[in-house]
Parts: sequence; C-alpha cells; structure tokens
Amino acid sequence: MHSAGEIFSMAVYVYETIPRREGDPVQSYEIRQSMKDAALTRHPETGEPIRRVITGGLGILTSSKGAPAPRPSAGGHCCGGGCGCH
Repeated sequence: MHSAGEIFSMAVYVYETIPRREGDPVQSYEIRQSMKDAALTRHPETGEPIRRVITGGLGILTSSKGAPAPRPSAGGHCCGGGCGCH
C-alpha cells in the first residue's frame, strides 16, 4: 500500500498500444508511476506492448533581473531556431 505522500508524488503518464498491423486500433491509457521509474514497454495488467506518449506541458519563460525577455526571431519562433522546435 502507498502512503499519501507517495501517491501525490507520482506522475500520470499517457501510454498507447503499439499496433501489430497498419489499421489496427490504438488504445490509450493513463498510468500512474513514479518519475524515477523507466517507461513501461508492456501494459501491467494485460502484457500488451505499449509505449509512452510525449504530451504537451507547461512552459514558462523567465528572464534574469534587468535582462530583456526573449523575443521572436525573424523566423517568428521565440527560440531563434537553435532548439529544434520547428
């Protein structure tokens, strides 16, 4: 059994089944696990092959005291193109 602190420190990850053939349906699951745990490769109950899905998160831009905040580059991207986000 988990303690209350342990339950709240666990993250919820989205996993999906890996289709065996093109056109096979993909099922999604939300699975709670510790951030320290490796990504699962099999569903814990069915043993079916699964993979972790990377989903969007919250990003916060900050600047150093007195430094200007990042501005979009001429290409319209805030990172200037070095991050690989475009």
